[in-house]
Amino acid sequence: MVVDQLTINKKRLSKNLKELAKIGKLGETGVCRLALSEEYKLGIEQVKRWMEEAGLQTRVDHFGNLIGRLEGKDPDAPVHIIGSHIDSQPYGGRFDGSIGVLGGLEVVQTMQESGIQPDMPIEVISLCDEEGHRFGKGLFGVRGILGKLDNDELERSDKDGITRREALETFGSDPSRFYASEYAKDSIASYLEMHIEQGPILEASNAPVGIVTGISGPLWLTVELTGFAGHAGSVPMRLRNDALLGAAKIITALNDIVKQEEGAPTVGTVGNIEVFPNGRSVIPEKASFTIDLRDINKDRRDRYETQLRECIAKISKENGLQYEIKEDTNNEPRYCDKEITQIMHNESRNMGIDAPELMSGPFHDALIMADACDYGMVFVRCKKGISHNPMEFASDDDIAIGTELLLRTTLKMTNKNK
Repeated sequence: MVVDQLTINKKRLSKNLKELAKIGKLGETGVCRLALSEEYKLGIEQVKRWMEEAGLQTRVDHFGNLIGRLEGKDPDAPVHIIGSHIDSQPYGGRFDGSIGVLGGLEVVQTMQESGIQPDMPIEVISLCDEEGHRFGKGLFGVRGILGKLDNDELERSDKDGITRREALETFGSDPSRFYASEYAKDSIASYLEMHIEQGPILEASNAPVGIVTGISGPLWLTVELTGFAGHAGSVPMRLRNDALLGAAKIITALNDIVKQEEGAPTVGTVGNIEVFPNGRSVIPEKASFTIDLRDINKDRRDRYETQLRECIAKISKENGLQYEIKEDTNNEPRYCDKEITQIMHNESRNMGIDAPELMSGPFHDALIMADACDYGMVFVRCKKGISHNPMEFASDDDIAIGTELLLRTTLKMTNKNK
């Protein structure tokens, strides 16, 4: 019933999503569109053309972000931003991020076609390198426009030795002019983002969309253990300094730590491990692995981090290992603005939907944008909660419903007579 009440153009939105998915296509349904790659550039150029066809003023900034602007009645007012990303994981799906960018474009295009000019400017932004796969740290574009980049940001390199600086210059950006692309303090009024849920809750609830209440803060660590290499056949077990064995014990300890509080949303993951010298008959001398620890409750996350660091020290000592811990990312959990979530609840009910509230375990550009303004997020149901995988799927109907909610929320937020 709600699909018949849509004011956005579902057919156009679906067509655009399918067209964008052809750029960096992986197999039948997947996408590989890494940040600042040739595929990423082609994707940005395509979305830019659609923005211009919709009557938006466009620009590509020095962080690799694409911005399309719909002018407001007061062009000097702080801007309302609708954003997400089109970069992907190397084995990604075609909906992650993209529905937020193209859904935002559909919102302003519908407003244009309806003759609606907002009181404040609206910008639709495709933010660069949300995923963080290529250079090891994500949320680059949003951190860039808010002046939150690390000192070593440009020297990070990908697996081929290409630095982020080199990739930006090849893309057409000028890192020496980052300052020209930063947003002035208090120039952003609000931020909305639509994204697939990347989890199974909405499907289990038989709900096409959900309203996000907050985003867990990720803590990313890299741990390197150093022992001593030896022959696997001749060194007695009691005399070994096996770095991989120490890593295995720490990984098991992490799993136990995050499961202490039953029902808590804490998660801990080791997603990458490298072993040296990586030989069948050689005792591992070095083991380096990543840790991803997330929680919506920062006090609990901090407590678990302390326990984890104590475990690393203890296990290293017991196994005769040296250890080093490097902090790669540390973001606090951030809650969505209550007034915005209430608007979403009101508008979803007007659409005939009972949209459940849910928390986001994955991080999004909104997590950083929360430092500059109030924010809200809409989640769209995805099949079996699958994401970062070519099997990722969200239906045209659900995406259209999420975009309609995004439109109605935007209209309320950008109209003084709401």
